[in-house]
Amino acid sequence: MINVGVLGATGAVGQRFVELLADHPWFKLTTLAASGRSAGKPYGKIVKWRLDTPFPENIGKLKVVPTSPKAMKGVDLVFSALPAEIATDVETEFADAGIGVCSNASSHRMEPAIPLVVPEVNPEHLGLIDVQRDAGRDGFIVTNPNCSTIMMVAALAPLRTFRFTDVRVATMQAISGAGFEGVAAMAICDNVIPYIGKEEEKMETETLKIMGALKGNKVTNAPFKVSASCHRVPVIDGHTMAVWVDIKEPVEKLKKAFQNYKPPIKGLPTQPAESIHFFEEEPDRPQPRLDRMRGKGMTVSVGRLREGVRFVAMGHNTIRGAAGASVLNAELITKKKYL
Repeated sequence: MINVGVLGATGAVGQRFVELLADHPWFKLTTLAASGRSAGKPYGKIVKWRLDTPFPENIGKLKVVPTSPKAMKGVDLVFSALPAEIATDVETEFADAGIGVCSNASSHRMEPAIPLVVPEVNPEHLGLIDVQRDAGRDGFIVTNPNCSTIMMVAALAPLRTFRFTDVRVATMQAISGAGFEGVAAMAICDNVIPYIGKEEEKMETETLKIMGALKGNKVTNAPFKVSASCHRVPVIDGHTMAVWVDIKEPVEKLKKAFQNYKPPIKGLPTQPAESIHFFEEEPDRPQPRLDRMRGKGMTVSVGRLREGVRFVAMGHNTIRGAAGASVLNAELITKKKYL
């Protein structure tokens, strides 16, 4: 068992990490870090558990520690659910102290030596860990992308054998993506908010790095363009998006690509039986309420593939798009013996 900890353990994504790690077969959750005012108190006493799954009682007695490497001795890997403005320095401190960091924060995603990974799409990018270590770092930082980017690149993965130069996407994003206190009820009820700060820029840049090629010690961006329009909608969990791709092949060939898709990874505990669930016949799927928990929240659903080329993709934003993505990255890191 590998000893792991969670940074930012009381927030929305932090709680998802705790949920996923409480009984993990490879990782032993030994340490939880949060703000200084919570340090020294049992996690069960200070967390306001907001998930729709039971609180993991075996974790409740763990005492919260300060967010520093010295306070997390004996931990081999930490999962970061920290806000970006805090994560920049804190994650660097942990990695320089010899601890592996799997981060959900945006702070380091676009740095050349730090892998931005979706295991079903670019597992080979973990080779950048060697670049970090060659530069003298004892630990490492590995990031997963923005929650919407994850859904889109996963949905595009079966289509990579086809040529395309232009991707356009319009998202309908759940309110949980903004955290527990992120969107006021009076702002989102009976409403659609056609702007999410920095979200469009993240989709347009992160996608190109993820789907790019690792050549030597750097990633060359994918040779296409992404144009995104992002919107907040009154759905609790599950980001839905309409995607347009300028593929000239017949739709039947694309359907077969989705039907026959096999991810380039296997044998990871958090990996779902279906990385992509393809709705071939149903004209009104996927839907967040009906489909977000496929594969325990780790499956991305795709449907409405039609001439254009157009389709709809959907996935659980705080599981597949956040905590679950980091845990899957850590499992791949473990399998590749980087720990």
